[in-house]
Amino acid sequence: MLKSKTFLKKTRAGGVMKIVREHYLRDDIGCGAPGCTACGGAHGGPALEPRPQDPASSLWPRPHYLLPDTNVLLHQIISARKPGTWASEASSLRPPGSLETYVEQEQGENANDRNDRAIRVAAKWYNEHLKKMSAENQLQVIFITNDRKNKEKAVEEGIPAFTCEEYVKSLTANPELIDRLACLSEEGKEIESGKIIFSEHLPLSKLQQGIKSGIYLQGTFRASRENYLEATVWIHGDTEENKEIILQGLKHLNRAVHEDIVAVELFPKSQWVAPSSVVLQDEGQNEDDVEKEEERECMLKTAVNEKMLKPTGRVVGIIKRNWRPYCGMLSKSDIKESRRHLFTPADRRIPRIRIETRQASTLEGRRIIVAIDGWPRNSRYPNGHFVKNLGDVGEKETETEVLLLEHDVPHQPFSQAVLSFLPKMPWSITEKDMKNREDLRHLCVCSVDPPGCTDIDDALHCRELKNGNLEVGVHIADVSHFIRPGNALDQESARRGTTVYLCEKRIDMVPELLSSNLCSLRCNVDRLAFSCIWEMNHNAEILKTRFTKSVINSKASLTYAEAQMRIDSATMNDDITISLRGLNKLAKILKKRRIENGALTLSSPEVRFHMDSETHDPIDLQTKELRETNSMVEEFMLLANISVAKKIHEEFSEHALLRKHPAPPPSNYEILVKAAKSKNLDIKTDTAKSLAESLDRAESPAFPYLNTLLRILATRCMMQAVYFCSGMDNDFHHYGLASPIYTHFTSPIRRYADIIVHRLLAVAIGADCTYPELTDKHKLADICKNLNFRHKMAQYAQRASVAFHTQLFFKSKGIVSEEAYILFVRKNAIVVLIPKYGLEGTVFFEEKDKPKPHLIYDDEIPSLQIEGIVFHVFDKVKVKIMLDSSNLQHQKIRMALVEPQIPGISIPIEPSNADLNEPGRKKRKFEK
Repeated sequence: MLKSKTFLKKTRAGGVMKIVREHYLRDDIGCGAPGCTACGGAHGGPALEPRPQDPASSLWPRPHYLLPDTNVLLHQIISARKPGTWASEASSLRPPGSLETYVEQEQGENANDRNDRAIRVAAKWYNEHLKKMSAENQLQVIFITNDRKNKEKAVEEGIPAFTCEEYVKSLTANPELIDRLACLSEEGKEIESGKIIFSEHLPLSKLQQGIKSGIYLQGTFRASRENYLEATVWIHGDTEENKEIILQGLKHLNRAVHEDIVAVELFPKSQWVAPSSVVLQDEGQNEDDVEKEEERECMLKTAVNEKMLKPTGRVVGIIKRNWRPYCGMLSKSDIKESRRHLFTPADRRIPRIRIETRQASTLEGRRIIVAIDGWPRNSRYPNGHFVKNLGDVGEKETETEVLLLEHDVPHQPFSQAVLSFLPKMPWSITEKDMKNREDLRHLCVCSVDPPGCTDIDDALHCRELKNGNLEVGVHIADVSHFIRPGNALDQESARRGTTVYLCEKRIDMVPELLSSNLCSLRCNVDRLAFSCIWEMNHNAEILKTRFTKSVINSKASLTYAEAQMRIDSATMNDDITISLRGLNKLAKILKKRRIENGALTLSSPEVRFHMDSETHDPIDLQTKELRETNSMVEEFMLLANISVAKKIHEEFSEHALLRKHPAPPPSNYEILVKAAKSKNLDIKTDTAKSLAESLDRAESPAFPYLNTLLRILATRCMMQAVYFCSGMDNDFHHYGLASPIYTHFTSPIRRYADIIVHRLLAVAIGADCTYPELTDKHKLADICKNLNFRHKMAQYAQRASVAFHTQLFFKSKGIVSEEAYILFVRKNAIVVLIPKYGLEGTVFFEEKDKPKPHLIYDDEIPSLQIEGIVFHVFDKVKVKIMLDSSNLQHQKIRMALVEPQIPGISIPIEPSNADLNEPGRKKRKFEK
């Protein structure tokens, strides 16, 4: 049956348009219930459970189906996706779009009321229809709604109806499910005091008007890890003015949560403040004790130079909440039998969350997941509900799961749909594979990687040509041969974006069959590759460049140490060693030339753990040793990436996937310039070349480590490098490499960006065909956005893994004292770096329940004076390192000052209470 509505609409041009809306109503859609004789065979037969499990509901003990309204689904679906929750206790229904259940909107009836009525009509129809079933099979439909009026109307119409909470509470066999109920509204479950703490959020319509007129600014809210009373809002749009706005104080943060999209009101310049230098953590005071917060806010204010003042404002409304499930721990209430407790997230940027649970004793000391439901104006903290129990705090599996979830790293096993696109084993190279491909198996190719590496992306060769020039090849795993555009394997690789390397675990971007076998350029096996081959003279000047798909057979898989040993050996002169020496010689020339052109040589301490082979616990921690061979491989990877970038941009000027590194704004360098000045050194930052040259000159014979510290500090001043589509940007420059154009080509096993670049290059040289998404700049821009996010999260996850393993190391090591250098001075602390361990930590000078020392902070120098002793950046100190387990949620490496001695501040040196490096203990190296 066809129902239609016709109406006329006037167009902008003054014409009249006739619009017809048609509804096709069918009479052959079955109810979906098995055993229904009236329509059991209609439209494909039963679609619902044969007989719902007995839900043990005290309200409705007989078997039944649930029909939730739209709002119940929206509020509860996230916490109800897990098996065992109330939503799987009974099946939900799909009301048939048929003659019997079609509902037209009545005059004066809004869309929401029409939808509510449609669901009630469907529920009533089902209950009437299911009466036709035999007595033993008879079922009923229960209507679930949180709308009071909707429920009242349902009951009036003879439909069994309950609120979500009423129904869940009736499931006597599963009392814990009540914890998973989302709060109905921000106003629900307000704290008893009722005192208004925050100003009201403006409605979206007013915010949009204000943004349009320039009264308000829209941006992303970014909470501080170091100070819970401070945040910044990164303003959206192209305007350079007021790009970042500072917010200080609870009331000005106004219930915004990290990554929310907010509207801010910019204060007049007379109210602008400087970023705070104080380190403040929320120590969990009474949730409605706001006076203490106001005392702490006074600490943020300090006398500063006018140049340091930044645009300042307050949050006036939320445009979009970006809440997610949060990992953390329950802070159990001191009140006996209380069901209301505070949850402390693992991420310090997220506020504590108030939840109600009957399982507090079970959940104490465990990592759990909690979701936020709302944040009332009269509550110090947001309301939320318990979602999942992850396991005991401190257990490796639990903590690894937490850091993967917290950094949104996809880590579930690959699905069967994804695995179905892998090649069938045993696999071998076929005649079809050799089409458009060169056979380079005769070349003396080898790979050089960290020890234990199984996902070998790249291999190299160097040989002398008959004309006296050199041929150098970079051969990269041809992953795009195995991952074809658009299939499930490609989609999953694109979603993951990158392989994530943790200290004892690798989360692969592609299935292991590819990452560690068919794509890995292991020695003595034939492998498909994508080769970039140059003809060079002995001065490393490129004479010719060519790209080709190829087949190679690597003659050796070497570690950096093994390759270095061959290069340095006086007795080894085989083909592999001669090739390595040629590569090393050219690499040195290439690096020198890059640095002369303004490329930066920065520093970032990386650590390596030595693991116990039985317990897999870290028993030693060292900074990584870098050899000439590390630099050798790096130089040729950079050269290949630059060569490929030029080629794909020539062919696809609008659709090339490139990587750029923006130049930092001058304000980023302030800390570096001031720190160098305190040591009578002058750092120029107007160009990358002047920065590189002044860093090279910044030497002190009496303080050889100073130059490394300056380079570490310079690294902190840098912007994040990002992927972008060439048709969506004009600035291609890579600041750190001093290169006008750059991309990623050399690691397709572990980076999806490289797979896209391989596809572009293959089309450019005629080795493969294109597809629509490859030449759609908007689609490429979306891919880049995800890749940038995944890459950033992978870095954070890796750092979190190093931090956790460092904690494990010092837990067994005990208390140790080591020399350290000051990297930053704060208003109440110093941040130090310990070169031996590549470890960074904060030494606090104000402790709870202890007399406050006399502190004088000078941001201009910068320096911190404590009881007459002055600390400057790069000063050498001695600190005691220990694991502080007083807060199970945030176990951390704690550092205390040993030298210089300051009465009441410094502590005496204590001997280590454990030494697990005794002779004979088995250990193996694991390099991340």
